[in-house]
Order: sequence, then structure tokens, then C-alpha cells
Amino acid sequence: MERINLNNVAAFVVVARERSFTRAAAQLGLSQSSLSHTISALEAKLGMRLLTRTTRGVSPTEAGERLLATVGPYCEGIEAELASLSEDRDKPAGTVRISSHDHAVRTILWPKLSRLLPAYPDLKIEFSIHYGLIDIVAERFDAGVRVGDQVAKDMIAMRISPDFNMTVVGSPSYFSTRKEPAIPQDLTEHNCINLRLPTHGGLYAWEFEKDGQEMSVHVQGQVILNTSAEIVTAALEGYGLAYVPQDVADRHIAAGELVQVLDDWRPTYPGYHLYYPSRRNASPAFLLVLDALRLKA
Repeated sequence: MERINLNNVAAFVVVARERSFTRAAAQLGLSQSSLSHTISALEAKLGMRLLTRTTRGVSPTEAGERLLATVGPYCEGIEAELASLSEDRDKPAGTVRISSHDHAVRTILWPKLSRLLPAYPDLKIEFSIHYGLIDIVAERFDAGVRVGDQVAKDMIAMRISPDFNMTVVGSPSYFSTRKEPAIPQDLTEHNCINLRLPTHGGLYAWEFEKDGQEMSVHVQGQVILNTSAEIVTAALEGYGLAYVPQDVADRHIAAGELVQVLDDWRPTYPGYHLYYPSRRNASPAFLLVLDALRLKA
């Protein structure tokens, strides 16, 4: 049998429920003659009558009653789901998935987006910690976060943080038996805690800048980790020097738990940017997240 047009089946369900071509045509936005032709085409395709037409009205045949009982609930379910989706257009609901560095999640995304949750109980936020450059569309993320606004040309970038500094720190116990580095090259003589970059499979080279002079140092050490939080913990426990965002280290420096070195070589990084494919047909939930994260002047 040839494929049956499901729109014709849906039209039959409306006529069978209403027991009237007039009322059904009004619901469907069709003329009565067009609707009658649609039902006749369905009956011809099936090779059986589905409706009995009289001057007093319309009633399903035995075959029509069977079809109505079988497909009617499915049509009702589809209608209900479409109505629900239509309602969701007007309220923040559903899941917004964001791929990001752990530092951005901890210092920007979570502090700002967690405030939305009590007011919007149907909103869900999912963070995926990732240092690699992933294809957010292929991985089905709504947005990603990276340093700077250098994103693919088909993406939109929005700044969500000011610029920030990186710094080198170590614990007092670590420096109790070692001399503090005076210049970045001295780091090659130290036990340093490395960051693994999954995209390139290599270790992150520590970057420095002073008076316009820039340099990178490939450090060595016994510990390799993949999040800044773990790196700070290892540094606090005396396993080596750490290269971390300044705001992560500040409270530990103030408490005397970490010692900052190479202070005059601290590089400045461009702030974090949220990037995403397009605002076209964006959900209210995603628009709410954008507004919450946008860096205010």
C-alpha cells in the first residue's frame, strides 16, 4: 500500500469526533468541500468507508470507529505536546548545556546562573568541564566558554568577564628547601604542576610577559592535572609550583597558605567569552542565561 498522508488521518479524527463536517472544517481552517475531498481520498486509499454521511450529520462506520479508537489518542497526545511546546516558548524551561573551563564555571557561570534556579523551577543548567576546543554543535551544547573572542566565524561571541591575570604560586613548605625563582627561566629547576590540554594532547606551556617582552616556559614536574582546582590543591599540599588565575590564588596568598612569585612577570589574559551558534529561535531559557551572563558596563 502507498504511504498514507497522516494529515488526512488527523482530519478524519476531527470529523469523527465532531460528527460534523461544518464544525471540523472550522477547526481545521478548511472549506467543507476541501475537507470532504480529503476524507474521500483517505477512504479511497484504504478501500473502505470510514464515515456515514446523512442529511442529519456524520457518524463513523465500524471501520471508522476502530480507526478513531486506535489513532485518536495519538492525535490527542501530539496536540497536547505541541500546545505544551507553545507554552514553553513564553517561559524559561528546559536544559541549557554549557561547555567550559572549571575556573569560569566556579568564578562566573555558577555564581550568576545559580541565582536563577529558585525563581525558575523548570530551568535546568548543565555544566561540562572541558579544556579542549570542542564542536559545541556536534556535542549538542547550547554554548561554550573560552578565553578571548577568537571563535569560529559562524559563532556569536559575548564577553562574560573582564581580563584577568595568571600567577605562579607555591606553598611555604615547598619554598622551605628551595629558592624562589627570579625569572621565568628559573622554573626549569623547579618541580611544577602541569596542566594537560586534551585537544592537543600536550602540556600547557606557562606564559609570561614583562615590559612588552613575552615568553613561554615548558616546565617539568611530578604531577599532571586537568583542572585549576586540583592544581591549587596540589600546590597547597606542597607538591610543586602552580600556574593559576590570580583570583583563585588570592585568598590563599592572603591567608599565608601560598607564596606568589614572579609577580612582575604576570601575564594578562583577555576575559572569558560565551560563544554559541545563533540567537534565531532561541528558547526563553537560553535568552535568560545570556542576559544573566552578559558583562555589564
